[in-house]
Amino acid sequence: MWLIELTRRVFGGLDQAGQWLAPVGLRLLLAFEFGRAGLEKLGGDNWFEFIKDDFMFPFNIIPVGLSWFLATWTEILAAIALIIGLGMRFAVISLIILDIVAWHSVHAGNGYNVCDNGWLLPLFFLVMLVTLLFTGPGKLSVDALIKRRLSVR
Repeated sequence: MWLIELTRRVFGGLDQAGQWLAPVGLRLLLAFEFGRAGLEKLGGDNWFEFIKDDFMFPFNIIPVGLSWFLATWTEILAAIALIIGLGMRFAVISLIILDIVAWHSVHAGNGYNVCDNGWLLPLFFLVMLVTLLFTGPGKLSVDALIKRRLSVR
């Protein structure tokens, strides 16, 4: 009986801490990766012209300059949203779309291996993004703060 109670207390504490901390870890990891990619695009040359034909519809009919602009600012603004946890599900959906387009146009034909620019890393990102989509930003987020403030009224 004491073992059950000990387990309940330990895992209960982990459950409570997890509601605050687990989503933050995913959010920060994804924010770092997508934010870094966006900042590299911001200061870099537009290489979308070389892969535009590999984009899926309707992204293949958008001018490459506009695609570059949208991808750059989606990554940067979504990274900020992930860090603070504001509008997080909207940011996550935007990054899921971006990740799928990147997978289709850049990574799918390169096999599994991350070192060969393969599809494994985008798959990991997709799994993390979908997890956040379903679980939400967690209690340590601006979204949760707004929700708490609105539910008090």
